[in-house]
Amino acid sequence: MPKFIIERNIPLAGEMSGQEWADIARKSCSVLKELGPQVQWVESFVTDDKVYCVYVAPNEAAIRSHADMGGFPADRISRVRRMADPTTSEV
Repeated sequence: MPKFIIERNIPLAGEMSGQEWADIARKSCSVLKELGPQVQWVESFVTDDKVYCVYVAPNEAAIRSHADMGGFPADRISRVRRMADPTTSEV
């Protein structure tokens, strides 16, 4: 299944409280449950004004459906074509 990185522009994201993030996570999980197991949230990285989310989904349209249903921005969706880490140098 393809993996995607979603860039979400969320002003002051890094200053949001733990409760605010818990509410957002609950909403996301609720939408994911509606969409079914083909769309999976792997993890997210919060910076000052952006959130980068890693998802597994059959296509970009499924990611957009999640964003629309949850009211989340999805300013850029990029399909992961390859993963690399320090062990990549050992080939």
